[in-house]
Amino acid sequence: MTGTIQPHTFRCRDLVGGHIVIDLVNTVTARDAEPTDWLDGYPRLLEWAALTGHFAPADLTDLRRLADTEPGRAELALDRTRELREALHDLITALIHPGAPAPAEAVDQVENHWKHAVASTRLTVRGNTPQLQVCVETSGLEYLNHELALQAFDLLRALPLERTRVCPGLRCGWVFIDSSRGGRRRWCDMATCGNSAKGRTHYQRKRADGAGPGGP
Repeated sequence: MTGTIQPHTFRCRDLVGGHIVIDLVNTVTARDAEPTDWLDGYPRLLEWAALTGHFAPADLTDLRRLADTEPGRAELALDRTRELREALHDLITALIHPGAPAPAEAVDQVENHWKHAVASTRLTVRGNTPQLQVCVETSGLEYLNHELALQAFDLLRALPLERTRVCPGLRCGWVFIDSSRGGRRRWCDMATCGNSAKGRTHYQRKRADGAGPGGP
């Protein structure tokens, strides 16, 4: 991603992707214009992670303490988060466009992140379901990256391509999974991009009507 890094206070309205991995991709906004990265530091990444509700508060507290004592490693971990995010964006947006080849570099990067995550996993069994899990003890400041990489692999295997879309809103470009009953959702959020588009259309129609017969 080429663009700017800008502080941002994450809110629930920023989580519209339909999956935590896609919400990570959407921590960059205005990809269709001048991309802006909202992850301006490791603490901001922790704020985002807390908002998703996917991570235990105690784990995030441990990560915050580690980041305070090892700021250099925290910054490196954030760099890897950005790398994973951009690779996932490039791969997902290629997959949802028929005929577009999967970018080899993005595939390699996602694979590399997944392998690093697997190296820190433990096999657990809940009920009758075995699963790979990571934890702060084994992953350290890379815990979020490892969990997201594992989640990404599961998502990519089951991604509903026909319902995964890129918002056409002005200065947006967010990715989302359309879970609506009719499958006709166009905007990442009707309250933001949808209403803005309706407002622009209404304004353009009024201008066109005013310029017609009898207009100024």
